[in-house]
Amino acid sequence: MIAARPSADDAVPAAVVIRGLSHRYGERRALASVDLDVHRGEIFGLLGPNGGGKTTLFKVLATLTPAQEGRVEIFGEDVARAPLAVRRRLGVVFQHPGLDPKLTVEENLRCHAALYGLARSTFRTRSATLLERLGVADRARDRVETLSGGLARRVELAKGLLHGPELLLLDEPSTGLDPGARRDFIDYLVRLRDAEGMTVVLTTHGMEEAERCDRVGFVNRGTLVAVGTPHALKSEIGGDVVVVQTSDPDRLRERIRERFGCEARLVDGALRVELPRGHEFVRAVVDAFPGEITAATFGKPTLEDVFVHLTGHQFWAAEGRESP
Repeated sequence: MIAARPSADDAVPAAVVIRGLSHRYGERRALASVDLDVHRGEIFGLLGPNGGGKTTLFKVLATLTPAQEGRVEIFGEDVARAPLAVRRRLGVVFQHPGLDPKLTVEENLRCHAALYGLARSTFRTRSATLLERLGVADRARDRVETLSGGLARRVELAKGLLHGPELLLLDEPSTGLDPGARRDFIDYLVRLRDAEGMTVVLTTHGMEEAERCDRVGFVNRGTLVAVGTPHALKSEIGGDVVVVQTSDPDRLRERIRERFGCEARLVDGALRVELPRGHEFVRAVVDAFPGEITAATFGKPTLEDVFVHLTGHQFWAAEGRESP
């Protein structure tokens, strides 16, 4: 596993501590001995394909699913032994909408405030502040069904923050949002972290969201395969990523090894080579085997390239059902 970059707050107790977390659905393994620390005041992304284990881990952190094996602590509270104490410190925004579309924005927030026993004066102050910060104060008396997807997502976030949580859990927060709304959403999470020291854990299979996280953890087939900053993870590849398309990849892979002395990796029908100065290699390999190459591209490593490097397959090739 790639080590996480040391934090300046390493002396401060972690917001989340996970040790040996395992979970199964019947015969299928959803999580396998996951160990993870999330620092206080950071945005941490759980990155991986659908069915990789992210949602199960999210449910355990949100106290919705009890851990079958292992230990999970949130701000020093054991999730299994003190779920009510943990819930008071959590704000949760689920992937699927949790707002009543027939109620107004204000009515939705008022119902949530009642569940947490917020005083009326506290509710008025907090709801007004949150709606103003999130740019939806002018829609407070509108029914949720009249809002765009992006505005409704902001109201979901306001609801999750209304009771003043210390840890915000977000499950695929940008689902259904256009690129502009997605950037605005992540920008607000960054402001929360910087201004209030909020700790955020989000699940995602979106590269843009993951790039904005302080650290990310790759989850694949129930295993946490790497943890680190986006920059540190991408630097592990150590050069450019060249992808070569050909009708006979096995034959071309052998010829590349003989001619250039480098190992090409066959991933989903294409050959991938990781090396410095990829543009020079593309020119050389096309010149060497012009009749065998149908396409060749190169670029700097992305987080998706890191995932392929670690697992040997693309995101979409790993997607599947995570739970019944």
